[in-house]
Amino acid sequence: MQAIEDGKRASAAGKKETSEFRDYRAEARPSVKELYRLNHENQTLSFVLEKERRYLSLHRQRAGMWEVLERLERLVDDSDPDTEQSQIAHALQSAEAARRDGQPPWFVLTALIHDAGKVLCLWGEPQWAVVGDTFPLGCAFSDRIVFPELFANNPDLQNPRSQTPCGIYEEGCGLAEVHMSWGHDEYLYHVVKDYLPMEAQYMIRYHSFYAAHREGAYGHLMNEQDRRMMEWVRRFNPYDLYSKADAPPDVARLRPYYQDLLATYFPDELRW
Repeated sequence: MQAIEDGKRASAAGKKETSEFRDYRAEARPSVKELYRLNHENQTLSFVLEKERRYLSLHRQRAGMWEVLERLERLVDDSDPDTEQSQIAHALQSAEAARRDGQPPWFVLTALIHDAGKVLCLWGEPQWAVVGDTFPLGCAFSDRIVFPELFANNPDLQNPRSQTPCGIYEEGCGLAEVHMSWGHDEYLYHVVKDYLPMEAQYMIRYHSFYAAHREGAYGHLMNEQDRRMMEWVRRFNPYDLYSKADAPPDVARLRPYYQDLLATYFPDELRW
């Protein structure tokens, strides 16, 4: 597959072979499993609806995209078993891998900004409510979600209506109608959706939905557009996953190029 070949090229500058990434059996960082325990116990439909009401009006502040990326220098993602680099380092490693492969400018831009929604952590949200794999709420939890056994204490299991394959949704309703677990993907999608092509919107909104784009789950909720666009999510995934390396990027050297790229697509300030 093209995505696999892209991943091999992207990993050339990385620290490990592709097969070593997303190895959740490793216990080198016990904080990863603890984060998912909190995530799987507390991400409920009511929790997600409250976060959507709180954040998706985009009334918190106005800020430029590069300004937000620079703030992520202070953040390391506790859900990621593959890196302890800051999030701006990950952003630039992803974007540079896409640029080396000759991806179009909007694709490189998407690689740069895809995790910018993690700024929610700097506003007081716990990491379990911002990072990690995403999944639908309001329907049965798939056993293809990472650490599925950790859903045992999720209150939504007590609601029979939300524990069927479709739950509160109709078969084929389309992912836009589905409430995903709250996190940086959904939040950033709403910040940038008016400025980017549909392919980029899907890459941002569903790049953490590994149960779907990697494991093939939840196809019964998708419509034809979702299935078509999910190919772009898979094409993007190697640049998110396999670009992680121990050596941090030279932010000062790369800043002018990426500031110019951002200015091509976004106004000086965005609503957050």
